[in-house]
Amino acid sequence: MDEAITPTRTSTSCCIVGGGPAGMMLGYLLARAGVRVTVLEKHADFLRDFRGDTVHPSTLRVMQELGLLDKFMKRPHQKLREIGGWFGRESVRLGDFGGLPEPYAFIAMMPQWEFLDFLSDEAKELPAFALRMQANVSELVLDGGRVVGVRGTEPGGAFEIRADLVVGCDGRHSTVRAAAGLTVEDVAAPIDVLWFRISRDPSETDQSLARIGPGHIVVTIDRGDYWQCAFVIPKGGADALRAQDIGVLREQVVKAAQPLASRIGDLHSWDDVKLLTVTVDRLTEWSRPGLLCIGDAAHAMSPVGGVGINLAIQDAVATANLLAEKLRDGTLEDDDLDAVRERRLWPTKATQALQIGIQDNVLAPVLSGANAELEVPLPMRLLSSMRPLRRLFARLLGMGVRPEHVRSPVA
Repeated sequence: MDEAITPTRTSTSCCIVGGGPAGMMLGYLLARAGVRVTVLEKHADFLRDFRGDTVHPSTLRVMQELGLLDKFMKRPHQKLREIGGWFGRESVRLGDFGGLPEPYAFIAMMPQWEFLDFLSDEAKELPAFALRMQANVSELVLDGGRVVGVRGTEPGGAFEIRADLVVGCDGRHSTVRAAAGLTVEDVAAPIDVLWFRISRDPSETDQSLARIGPGHIVVTIDRGDYWQCAFVIPKGGADALRAQDIGVLREQVVKAAQPLASRIGDLHSWDDVKLLTVTVDRLTEWSRPGLLCIGDAAHAMSPVGGVGINLAIQDAVATANLLAEKLRDGTLEDDDLDAVRERRLWPTKATQALQIGIQDNVLAPVLSGANAELEVPLPMRLLSSMRPLRRLFARLLGMGVRPEHVRSPVA
């Protein structure tokens, strides 16, 4: 190899590709356990916009178990203690987090960059932790069919990192899982989402999360001085909508979300709108020798319920619980990696099944019936009328299926 392009070579116990929620949480937990870990993030910072950033009670409980919750809650956020909205002309109340212990009896509506910056700051205090930004991984390093590291580029040039374990946490378009040839099973998603922001009067008292009208669904997330909005559209419908004037989108949004009418002019052009192509999938196998995928790299989730971030964090906690001590002691075997899939597959399947049920039985029919008079579905009526059911639903949504406790060791 030419000397000018010879990569710098380093080694670590665990190399995590992707500094999102799964990658940063796993990096923190492993370093906390005394495992030498390097997290590679391809972007220059964590500033990502146009996504529904919800920190659920399951994640807040993890932060509490780590002794970080009080400090974490000093970051900018809004507390969502109840979930409700409008279905046609009727107000519905769907979830009440009051049945959970007070320290995490709410969803924290916090921009994801705040969450990631917080974890990054805490992890950097640990001597075993290293974070490299603008480190773009392009290929895996193989030795006899086993993954032994990664190669990529960063501002200083090419690099190669050798590791006892490589963990792919690089999202639903994962470079790592593609390079490893892992098979993806498409579970199907009938919707896509357009993200945008509309300014908000801080004195606004209507905290409705979802506004559903004939043919239109708008989610409004309170960000203090603005609404972060998600406009749900049929799968593949973005191009046809974008071919029209931005005024068409404004009109459709206001049909479902009348309170946004006075400020809908904030949508000046299509440049103010970002498309999220919704994918629901999962790997048939999450690992191969020397490599493991978790989070969106192992299972892309629908935005329904905002559970994707939190499921990824649960994966990270389970991975640290199962592998940290073995990684630290140098006793990790390739057969140990599949224990993560065995632990997390059922929660993944159950959550995706619930999301698909809501997509197919609520969202898709609404989107296909632009001229129909909406009637509140019976399950929503029952939730809205019975507080115990609202608390049960909030617990399922907020804590997820078989939530994880932090059991990884402390160095």
